[in-house]
Amino acid sequence: MIKICLKKWAPPPEVFIGPMPPKLLQNIYYHMFLDLFFGKKIITRFAPSPTGELHIGGVRTALFGFLFAKNQGGKFLLRIEDTDRERFVDGSVEHIIEALDWLGLIPDNRRNIMFQSERLDIYKKYAFDLVKAGHAYVCVCDKEKLEYDRQRQIEEKKPPKYEGHCRNKNIKIGDIEDGDFVIRMKMPLSGKIKFNDLIREDVEFDFSLLDDQIILKSDGYPTYHLASVVDDHEMGVTHVIRADEWLASTPKHIVLYGMFGWKIPFFAHLPMILAPDKSKLSKRHGATGVFEYKNLGYLPEAIINFLALLGWHSKEDKEIMNFKEILKEFSLNRVQKGAAIFDIKKLNWMNSQYIKEKSGNELLPLIEKLHGKEFIGNKNLALKILDIGKMRMEKLSDFKILKESFDMAGDYDINLLKWKKDSLENAQKNLKQCAETLKILLNHEFNQANLEKILMPIADSQGRGEVLWPLRVALSGKEKSPSPFEIMHVIGKEEALCRIGIAIKKISRE
Repeated sequence: MIKICLKKWAPPPEVFIGPMPPKLLQNIYYHMFLDLFFGKKIITRFAPSPTGELHIGGVRTALFGFLFAKNQGGKFLLRIEDTDRERFVDGSVEHIIEALDWLGLIPDNRRNIMFQSERLDIYKKYAFDLVKAGHAYVCVCDKEKLEYDRQRQIEEKKPPKYEGHCRNKNIKIGDIEDGDFVIRMKMPLSGKIKFNDLIREDVEFDFSLLDDQIILKSDGYPTYHLASVVDDHEMGVTHVIRADEWLASTPKHIVLYGMFGWKIPFFAHLPMILAPDKSKLSKRHGATGVFEYKNLGYLPEAIINFLALLGWHSKEDKEIMNFKEILKEFSLNRVQKGAAIFDIKKLNWMNSQYIKEKSGNELLPLIEKLHGKEFIGNKNLALKILDIGKMRMEKLSDFKILKESFDMAGDYDINLLKWKKDSLENAQKNLKQCAETLKILLNHEFNQANLEKILMPIADSQGRGEVLWPLRVALSGKEKSPSPFEIMHVIGKEEALCRIGIAIKKISRE
């Protein structure tokens, strides 16, 4: 058994298949001495593939990597894994960078981002070096043969894996034409590998179930396994924090580190994010791309707060935490092993809390970016609406519906003015009484508190539904809207009386 014990007080040791060379052992102890007594800066990375808009799950991975590094005074780096050219989507790189900027997760190499597509010769050299060292081999098996083997293994209820046809043939790279081969790493055929994941703790894999993984494809492009290990090493990454789906690949990566004779980073595999029904998170459970949330009017502070609590919790289990609070408290020790549940209702609630804390002057520019200055119209009126309406807004996009409630009532169905089984005549009578009462207020007295003070006695005597329902419809023209007192406070005395007058005339014409 190969055992890797990643103790928290020291860097993880190297892993080798077989005995460890004495010189290398000395080198390891030397580096451990330097790390322990002089301190080694922690380096994490976020390595997305540019295959579309950045998914919310990817943001959670970036966030945890950023928080862990910055909490320890380390660095957070960005790498673009763009070797899968078939799935590459134009504009994805720009979207990824813009999304991280919007959320405040600025990588330390923002001006010098690593792109894997620019490093093909480097990966090829490393792959060829492994072949020369006997740790990898050239494979010339055709696809038909491999597919036949796979189907047969499935029928025999065996795990599908490469059966090693070329493992011991010692095929030389120079003896075959370019593009007619792949390079596979030589995995141990028996035994077990055990390592300590910083979240999962002890994890064990049986070598007999692991494949001789392809590390260099026939088109000259590396697979994720080779490129990831090489890049993490050259970037000086100390902690690989990534999604749970990569846990099964970790033994192959550890073996690759051993083959190269490199120090192994710590590994931390984050729990999955599931929908409330425990199924895989998808669009039917809510938006999944970062910019979908941005365009719906979610604040970056709320997104950060929400994602931080997807699989992690604070010491006091607080729910509303600003970025500084989260950063100060963050550690991998409180990241849960089990799947995290994505609850859109909780995100909406959390976003509403951040909206409430902002002033109208802070919110208005954000809403302008969302809907445009033309939609905002009168700035002073918009600020009045925000001061009252932000308390019921879950997203910035809700302002559109809210503003429409304060706009001109419009051509609504006259029967909407009736409260349940009440008559239009009674609605008209109550509207007239309200109008006469409102006229006594001076313009500077026309505020929500005074409006409630003089109109609520009428509502209490004639029936709240019978008075307040037609009044609200007359002011908004809608079945659902803010209270009539809030609407009148915003639109002012003259406009309020005008709208009530229109409603009274509508009933008279009936």
